[in-house]
Amino acid sequence: MENNVLNEMNQVDPNLRDEMLAELFLDQMMNDFKRSKIVEKIDQFLKNKDKEAFLRLTEKLKFIS
Repeated sequence: MENNVLNEMNQVDPNLRDEMLAELFLDQMMNDFKRSKIVEKIDQFLKNKDKEAFLRLTEKLKFIS
């Protein structure tokens, strides 16, 4: 599967390929950042024993890819 993706990427125009890879990288970085911020808030809500906020954020965390 991964080899097929890599082979297809090699057939794409180099400029377009670089743009696509940069976009994937930025998307991943944004998701990582969002995830870390949510985890920080979850930790705060655990310390404050705020069950509703904890449950809301853990649910939100599940949907970040």
